[in-house]
Amino acid sequence: MQNDVVRPSHSNTPVSPSSPPAASQPQLQAQFVTISEEDAGQRIDNYLLRICKGVPKSHVYRILRSGEVRVNKGRIDQLYRLVEGDMVRIPPIRIAEKADTTHVPAAEFKVIFEDSHLLVIDKPAGVAVHGGSGVSFGVIEQLRASRPDAKFLELVHRLDRDTSGLLLLAKKRSALTNLHEQMRDGDTDKRYLTMVAGDWKNARQHVKLALHKYSTADGERRVAVNPEGMPSHTVFSLLKKFNGFALLEAELKTGRTHQIRVHLSASGFPILGDDKYGDFALNRALLKADVQRGALKRMFLHAHQITFTHPDSGKIMTLNAPLAAECERFLVSLGKPLN
Repeated sequence: MQNDVVRPSHSNTPVSPSSPPAASQPQLQAQFVTISEEDAGQRIDNYLLRICKGVPKSHVYRILRSGEVRVNKGRIDQLYRLVEGDMVRIPPIRIAEKADTTHVPAAEFKVIFEDSHLLVIDKPAGVAVHGGSGVSFGVIEQLRASRPDAKFLELVHRLDRDTSGLLLLAKKRSALTNLHEQMRDGDTDKRYLTMVAGDWKNARQHVKLALHKYSTADGERRVAVNPEGMPSHTVFSLLKKFNGFALLEAELKTGRTHQIRVHLSASGFPILGDDKYGDFALNRALLKADVQRGALKRMFLHAHQITFTHPDSGKIMTLNAPLAAECERFLVSLGKPLN
């Protein structure tokens, strides 16, 4: 354990005309950061939590309450929203902690679309979108490691670790804010491909079951159907029917955690390979099968299409990601569909 001075992780060069040179007094120098257009609109507490990597929340709120953080030389509270051109004084924060030895390997993923505002990738199954809950790092940390010059890169939405497919990231805060508004207003259209067990009957079926999030005794996040939960709505369309299985397209009308998985499981049609809400005996049988007999070693859930309005151009965009190879192999192994 040793005392370290934690400095903000920010690409802007600190501006402090009256401060002594860093070499003569490195541990006493505050940081002065000018707020850019991309950082404007954030609350000061959220901004500090993002740029002061490794600093506990309690420390961030303490320096806000004490007035050590100043904006344009004046005191502010944690609810203050930053404006472009604001000059923020951030004091050095001394904490005692072990050095972070976690190595995040840089990685790139298959790019479906990219411009100055957006990055859309095809996420493979088995990769978390971000670190946490026992995962040291995820897609966002790996992309940041591979793009050290990126001034801004944030997840627009999330996918479950075992779900593959389209994942949107914003390269500008204005794009992030715009896309979040579209999602809140129901102006985006997200479609998934999934294979379920059972004799699916309807060509198109609406499932409206309220969902409640909870944690198990060991801290695992779960979701259950509960009339006191959040209203949730998924539309399922039958694409192909097989003996004992059905390939469906799921259209999200709301975006609750594990929504597709729980709606299908509660309806009696568990997703193949789902290790939380699925048919565990069937999953084990699919794991042991060879490729010709239909092996499946992952959850069959793939985010294959998304439609949204580009946050800068205003153009309606529809992007697609082909069904993941392992899911495609399983689909082919089932032979000719019944319908």
